[in-house]
Amino acid sequence: MQQPVVSTQFDFPGLTHLYHGKVRDVYTINQDLLVMVVTDRISAFDVILPKGIPYKGQILNQIAASFLDASSDICPNWKIATPDPMVTVGLRCEAFPVEMIVRGYLCGSAWRTYKNGAREICGVALPEGLRENERLTTPIITPTTKAEQGSHDEDISKEDILRLGLIAPDEYALLEKYALALFARGTEMAAKRGLILVDTKYEFGKHDNTIYLIDEIHTPDSSRYFYADGYQERFEQGAAQKQLSKEFVREWLMENGFHGKTGETVPEMTNTVVQQISDRYVELYEHLIGESFIKEESNVVLERIEANIIHFLSSQDN
Repeated sequence: MQQPVVSTQFDFPGLTHLYHGKVRDVYTINQDLLVMVVTDRISAFDVILPKGIPYKGQILNQIAASFLDASSDICPNWKIATPDPMVTVGLRCEAFPVEMIVRGYLCGSAWRTYKNGAREICGVALPEGLRENERLTTPIITPTTKAEQGSHDEDISKEDILRLGLIAPDEYALLEKYALALFARGTEMAAKRGLILVDTKYEFGKHDNTIYLIDEIHTPDSSRYFYADGYQERFEQGAAQKQLSKEFVREWLMENGFHGKTGETVPEMTNTVVQQISDRYVELYEHLIGESFIKEESNVVLERIEANIIHFLSSQDN
């Protein structure tokens, strides 16, 4: 099993800023380009887990690149190139301080909130009598504020976003339009692969007064998928859905007593657990993309990444 990439610290020509996120290391070049290295780190409950997952970065980066290309007719996106299997280079945008969460089914944190008695999520009213994993009449948007590193994202309503002046009304309307159209495209593409796009998140930013889709899209880190085959039978029986998403990691953590609360200890990630998670990511890639996943094997992954990025940046200067 290849050693996972859990940290990078490159010094590229023109480097003006480096940000280490939960999963991505983002290098700003000359204030106008972003070099996003998708590491093999994995997070859950806003906590970075102690071990990386081999090939996860490559998988996420290649899925995101594929879906960005497949949705560029809906709205502009930040991607310029993928010079390495774990890297995307794109426009540096000023991110909006809100993530657009689109939900087509009552699942995950939304279900937990509903089960606890809430009948309104992020200002969106929900009817009585809904069940876990039930398809919603129409997809809903439940925004969250974008958290600073180490903090939790917080639910927020459209009304509060506008009241607080976080996003201008006309721009928020465009974000809603884009998010729902992207979700419809993702739903259509998933259906062709025998999957259901349950929920996902989108991030947007501005560059030269144009709104762009930024970051990843429709990856297992940002989205939840059910298998279409057997969904209805499982739902009617009240059984757990067979799904491809990062939710299985959260479920494993919860089963072992970890809910992301202060004082809790992350359960031991054995080599078997790490391999199982890696295998699930490969499975999702192959279902979503419809092709066998080709592992970019290397004993010098960091050197390869650095060389590929430097080569790309130098080509931009010529």
